[in-house]
Amino acid sequence: MFKIGILGGTFDPPHQGHLIMAEYAREEMGLDEVWFMPSFIPPHKQESATAPPARLEMVKRATENHPQFKVCDVELVRKGTSYTVDTMSFLKEEYPDYKFFFIIGGDMVQHLPKWNRIEELKQMVDFIGVERPGYQWNDSIPIHFVDIPSIDVSSTMVRSRMVSGKSVRYLIPETVDSYIKENRLYGDHS
Repeated sequence: MFKIGILGGTFDPPHQGHLIMAEYAREEMGLDEVWFMPSFIPPHKQESATAPPARLEMVKRATENHPQFKVCDVELVRKGTSYTVDTMSFLKEEYPDYKFFFIIGGDMVQHLPKWNRIEELKQMVDFIGVERPGYQWNDSIPIHFVDIPSIDVSSTMVRSRMVSGKSVRYLIPETVDSYIKENRLYGDHS
């Protein structure tokens, strides 16, 4: 059975923390591939300031050199609020012989019991939780835990540094940095 990890997010922009999460989850859980899935409108955040085509292109660039990293645009194509249960229902129908694992950070593990139709979702996927500093684990839902190096980087921090003209070298892939600068995505300093 083909084992697929799903890493969802706004990816505004994708950063090294996303790539490290995906690689450690892939390796530790024996996943065949990890699919990066940019959300259209995540239910737990405000709508992204960066247009979906730009976020999709950044994810493509961030993952292009890893043979087991793929990009899945299903939520961008579908549009609307990106509820994981709806996305996974679609993917299970499209790929009935695949086993799916949903990769989440410690910040999301804490809120997992509140996710839309979580009981249904638990039947469709296994959850892989990776640690993020400062968050408590919630053990009310079965989760495979993967230990990763502590990398405290976020898309919010990257955007903030770019807006204020500070370096983001080593925080995001060079290909993503080039795209941001070419398209001036985060202000004049990008």
